[in-house]
Amino acid sequence: MTELVSLLVLVVVFVIATVRSVNMGALALVASFVVGITVFDFPLEDAAADTLAGFPAELFVILVGVTYLFALAKNNGTVDWIVHAAVRAVGGVVWLVPWAMFFVCAVVTSIGAVSPAAVAIVAPVAMGFAIRYSIHPVMMGMMVVQGATAGSFSPIGIFGSITNGVVSDNDLPGNQLLLFLATFFAAFLIAAITFLAFGGRALVARGREDTTTSAMGVEAEAATRAATHDHPAGGTPYSAADVKRDRTESADVRGEDVRLDTQRSLTLGGLGLLIVGALGFDLDVGFTALAIAVALTLAFPETAKGAVEKISWSTVLLIGGIVTYVTLLQDQGVVDSLGERVATIGAPLVAALLICFIGAVVSAFASTTGIIGALIPLAVPFLLTGDVNAVGLITALAISSSVVDCSPFSTNGALVVANAEPDQRDMVFKRLMQWGMSIVVLAPLVAWAALVVPTV
Repeated sequence: MTELVSLLVLVVVFVIATVRSVNMGALALVASFVVGITVFDFPLEDAAADTLAGFPAELFVILVGVTYLFALAKNNGTVDWIVHAAVRAVGGVVWLVPWAMFFVCAVVTSIGAVSPAAVAIVAPVAMGFAIRYSIHPVMMGMMVVQGATAGSFSPIGIFGSITNGVVSDNDLPGNQLLLFLATFFAAFLIAAITFLAFGGRALVARGREDTTTSAMGVEAEAATRAATHDHPAGGTPYSAADVKRDRTESADVRGEDVRLDTQRSLTLGGLGLLIVGALGFDLDVGFTALAIAVALTLAFPETAKGAVEKISWSTVLLIGGIVTYVTLLQDQGVVDSLGERVATIGAPLVAALLICFIGAVVSAFASTTGIIGALIPLAVPFLLTGDVNAVGLITALAISSSVVDCSPFSTNGALVVANAEPDQRDMVFKRLMQWGMSIVVLAPLVAWAALVVPTV
C-alpha cells in the first residue's frame, strides 16, 4: 500500500505542475517531506535531514556551473556572436537559413543553455527570417525546437548532465558520446523530414537572396513585438517574464557590434576547455564549469554583473526536487519493487517499449527535464536484470522523452506558437499538435527498434 501511495503522489506532482503554475521541483520537495513523515514514518525531529539526504548535491553543482557559464556567455555577447556568425555563414543561400537556426540552437544548448531559453533567444530571429523570406513557420519552428534538443545531450548540456549523472549515481553502464550522437541524429532526422515536408525543395530552388542581419532587423523586431506570451492551451512552465528577459538579452539583429573580441574569444576558449576536459580527461563538469565561470568573472567583472541571478535556478530546483523524491523511493525500496514487477512482465522488449512510451507521452505534456530525472531511476532495477542493454534503453528513453518537445503543450512548442504571426498562430498550433502527437507514437517505436531490439 505504501508503494502505491508514494507512486501516486509522484504522478500527482507531475499533473499539478503541468496544469498549474508551480515549480515541479518545489512541489516534489514538499511531497518528499510529507510522504516521508506520513507514509514512511520518518521521526519528526529527523524528517528534514532524512529527506534532504537524497538531495543530488553533485548534480546541483553541475547545473549551477554550466548555466552560470552560459549566463556569462550571454552577458558578454558570445551567444550574440554565435547567432550572427551563423547568419553570416549562410551567405545568402535561403534554404540554409532554417539549418543555421537549427545549429545555432544546438550549439547554445550544447554549452549549457536550458532548452526553453535557447528557443526564446533564437525563435524571434528565426520567425523574422520566416516572415521576410516566406519560409513556412512550422518548418522554422521545428528547426529551432529540434536544434535545441539536438545539443541538449552533450556532456555539458542540461539533459546530458542529468542523464549521465543519474546513470553514474545508479552504477549503470553509460556512454556519453553515444547518448549525444544518437539524440543529435534523431533530432536532425526529424528536422530534415520537416524541412522536406514544408517546402524545403522549393527553398533550394530559390537560390541566393539577401540574408544579412541588417536586412532582418525590422522583421525580427516585428515578430518579437507581435508575439504573445499566452499559451493557446494554457500556461507554460517557462513564464512570460522569462521569455521577455531572454528576448531582450538575445542578439539584436539590427547589426550592433558583435565582433570576436578578447573577452568573447576567452569565453569560447573556456567552453572548449570544458568540453575537452569532460570528454578527454574525465574532469568533473560542475566544478570545471564553475572554475571557468569564476575566472571569467574575475577577469571581466563588468560584464559578469547579474550573471549569478541568471543561473537557471528554476531548473536547479526542479531537478533537485524530483531527484530527491525519487531517491526517497529508492531508499524505501519502492523502486526495487517496481522494477521487479516490470521484470515479471516476462517480455523484456515489451517492458522496454512501455518505458519509452511513458517517457514520450509524459514529456509531450510536462517537463522533459523532470521525466528524464525520474524515469531512469525508476527503470534501474529492470535495467540491472540484464534482460536489455542499459545503454541502448537509456538512449532510446532520452530520444523518446526529448524529441516530442515540439508539441504545443510543451514549453518549446508553446514558445514557437507565441512567436508566430497572429494570423498564423492557430495554424501553427494545430500543425505542431499533429506533428507532436505523431512523434509521440513514432519516436519510441523507432528508437526502441534501433537501439534496444538489436542488443537483446
